[in-house]
Amino acid sequence: MQNKSALYLLIAANAVSGFAQGISMLAIPWYFSDILDASSTFGIIYGIATFLTLFWGLYVGTLVDRFPRKNIFLFITLIGALIIGFVALSGFYLGEVPMPLIGLVFCITLFIYNVHYPTLYAFGQEITEKKNYGKINSIIEIQGQATSVLSGALAAVLITGVNQDFLDSIGLNNIQLNIKPWHLHEIFLMDAFTYLIAFGLILMIKYRPTVSKIIDKGSILKRLKQGVGFLRENPLLFHFGVGSYAIFAMLLVHIHQLLPIYIHNHLSESSAVYAGAKILYALGALFSGIGIRWLFKNTSTLKAIIIMMVLSAFVFEIAAFTQSSIITIIVSFVLGLTNAGTRILRVTYLFNHVPNHIIGRTGSVFQTINVLIRFMFITLFSLTFFAKEDNITWAYFISGLFIFISIFPLLIYYKKLINLKADE
Repeated sequence: MQNKSALYLLIAANAVSGFAQGISMLAIPWYFSDILDASSTFGIIYGIATFLTLFWGLYVGTLVDRFPRKNIFLFITLIGALIIGFVALSGFYLGEVPMPLIGLVFCITLFIYNVHYPTLYAFGQEITEKKNYGKINSIIEIQGQATSVLSGALAAVLITGVNQDFLDSIGLNNIQLNIKPWHLHEIFLMDAFTYLIAFGLILMIKYRPTVSKIIDKGSILKRLKQGVGFLRENPLLFHFGVGSYAIFAMLLVHIHQLLPIYIHNHLSESSAVYAGAKILYALGALFSGIGIRWLFKNTSTLKAIIIMMVLSAFVFEIAAFTQSSIITIIVSFVLGLTNAGTRILRVTYLFNHVPNHIIGRTGSVFQTINVLIRFMFITLFSLTFFAKEDNITWAYFISGLFIFISIFPLLIYYKKLINLKADE
């Protein structure tokens, strides 16, 4: 495999920036739900940010296809370091981070996320031989989720702290350890520093593309039309991309919006359960990255994705009709397994059927539709009805139903999608 060193540096940078980013994205929703008791306010912030990414997401695809992917990474890591660093310093100066600035960090992280992953996968495709697409996608998933496990574990410590009562409750009576909870501005400062480290790692990347990249220098509107045009000429890919994205859409809503309310209102549990669910989600995704291709080695990509969508819909319904911390953690584990597995298989399928010079723009179309879906559900679940008592269970029922309905286009075009000729 050529470009090994470039891949290692790319994965290392992804791990470093994702580590603190994961802590921030876990801490912020819980802070709004548990500390500020303002889950509806967070829902509004999340909804607005998601709506704005609708337009941002369309533009991102043209950036990914137009400019060197390395330069895009350098830009977003530097922006993340500067803005989140500023918010952290403001917190140190004021003694706490004002709510609008907490919302700003969440929004900036969400915007960077929407640039980061399309660029990461397009960059990976650009510097990897076709025969290694599945392997590289699995490696990226394993690294990302291993980072999530560590960041989730550390988040539990940083958000809640560790004292003797906590150690006694988990059977570690002989250990003397006292860690005070971190303030948000301290977590944000660590986040900013990791962006700077990632910037340095990306700066060191040197590579040679495995295929010649065709750069379209036309206007943004023209390039957007080309992405839409490609999918119009290949409607089967459109149906595949939209349908297979359903788990991802509901997972983001589950992790960032529903889970803190579910744990706080329905289960009446602490942030330790929230962090635990996030860790088990990451472990599920990690196992998926390691073994999903082996598990479905004798199964078609499409059939494997349908199986995982059915399983995802099922566990959402289980969450809706049960009230158990253990079941909630198991549900998160299964969703990590199915979401990561579907992503690995979906991205590999698209890599094999979409040319690299247009992968960003076609991805933007799928991302835009996905954002619209998320915005619709975020707006719906932001209604005060879902924040009262245990009404959040209705949100889980609706989420599972949506994933189940999304399976139908894949079933309708099943044979044609399986027999679709790969891009040469």
